[in-house]
Amino acid sequence: MGRTSRKKRSTLANRAIVASAALILGGGGLVAVNVYASAGESGSGSPPGQARTAARQMSTIDCPDAGTALPDVPEQARPEVDRELAAMDTQITDAYQQFADRREQISRDPDLARNAVLDPLRSKRAASLDRIGMAVERVAGDRPQGLDGLAGCSLRADDEAGGGQGEGGGDGQAEGQDPGEGADQGQDGGDQGGDQGQQGNGPEASDFVDIESVQPNVDRPRLRRGASRGTFTTSCGRNENGKFNPDNVIAAPGVSNGAHHMHDYVGNQATDAFAGDDDLAAGETTCRNRGDRSTYYWPVLRLQNGQDENDVAADGGGKDQNTGEIQTPSQVTLKFVGSPAGKVTAMPRFLRIITGDAKSLTNGDANANASWSCTGFENRQLKDKYPICPEGSQVVRSFAFQSCWDGRNTDSANHRTHVAFAQDDGRCPSGFRAIPQLVQRIVYDVPPGPGFAVDSFPEQLHKPVTDHGDFINVFDDKLMRKVVSCINGARKCG
Repeated sequence: MGRTSRKKRSTLANRAIVASAALILGGGGLVAVNVYASAGESGSGSPPGQARTAARQMSTIDCPDAGTALPDVPEQARPEVDRELAAMDTQITDAYQQFADRREQISRDPDLARNAVLDPLRSKRAASLDRIGMAVERVAGDRPQGLDGLAGCSLRADDEAGGGQGEGGGDGQAEGQDPGEGADQGQDGGDQGGDQGQQGNGPEASDFVDIESVQPNVDRPRLRRGASRGTFTTSCGRNENGKFNPDNVIAAPGVSNGAHHMHDYVGNQATDAFAGDDDLAAGETTCRNRGDRSTYYWPVLRLQNGQDENDVAADGGGKDQNTGEIQTPSQVTLKFVGSPAGKVTAMPRFLRIITGDAKSLTNGDANANASWSCTGFENRQLKDKYPICPEGSQVVRSFAFQSCWDGRNTDSANHRTHVAFAQDDGRCPSGFRAIPQLVQRIVYDVPPGPGFAVDSFPEQLHKPVTDHGDFINVFDDKLMRKVVSCINGARKCG
């Protein structure tokens, strides 16, 4: 399959805005905001950093994730809370633009980074958090505790970004994945890439690793007696028709550009920020089986080759520091599999699942769930590195979605607690039941080497650990019964 996307591209006019790190480096040194302290502890009166050094560059704005701190938002308050959370993401994006606009002044006066960017950002976040508190209090009678401590942000040095990556063991990690293996190999693989991987605000050479230097690390859970061994595969295309938008109807419903990065969509064609359940139920689908009107979406992958898409001046594209040539996958496989510990039950219609964490660089990797590999080497999986594949091998990104459901809710306030991953023995946690597990595999024919990256929020620097997938179940009841029957009956269907 061809590598190029379908759109007309213009000559590159402007590179993506350089990360805040490089923008505030000037003269003989750099003021570093205290990156070791909790952002919420420092307050708007935080002193400038305690060390000036040209070696340490600031690479990202680190803000506490208010969404993960609000697991119990009442249903009636969710629309307003979701809008404010999306506004807080926009505030961070605007702060990056402020760094770009003031780069010369900041290089002469590093205190300006705090005074002109971080302090105003804190004030805007405090106002949003106050509105969140009021929205919850109106419904629940009590204001959530600790909101004030989530307002402050800091600058994080590039050698501290994503602390904990490569040490393995995130709760959201895919089955059989040992991210530590890939991380241990990362420097060697990155060195091979030179500067080719450095584009705009990421990725950088150290984000890549030669897949041939990674040891096999996949260890599947043992199938127990009574395991559900069947599969159901749904064929929904590769987004050949080019449906993209920077919305996220799960995490930011009703908010245009709620993702601040572009998504590929297959399946339901009605999906955007404003699509409700009725819209999805009536939507057209790219799936071959018309009983599957589900929504499947993920961040686009772009070549960092100096070519622009026609979204270079658009939200989710160049305005959010996502530039480069969007790649159409050469293959997309959407397979539902069973539980190694027993039978599965039907998932409810309109169940929403987000797997992975789009903010893993700043949140840490507890919910990270991306796997990266190469065709011919898929017994070697990477979590926090992009693979450098040998000639003739293609890049593979995959997700194994949560496979346990709480039996009641189709969504939750933080979009996570209503579903869960199976435990190490394959059983669901107490109070959860096994449902068909979506395993998503996306293959790309890209040139060998470190010249690609997924779209991300600006402050996440296009790191591979931020990759994520989203799914809304819109199977009709008849087809869902078939899915369950095939999986529990040890048949291969699709």
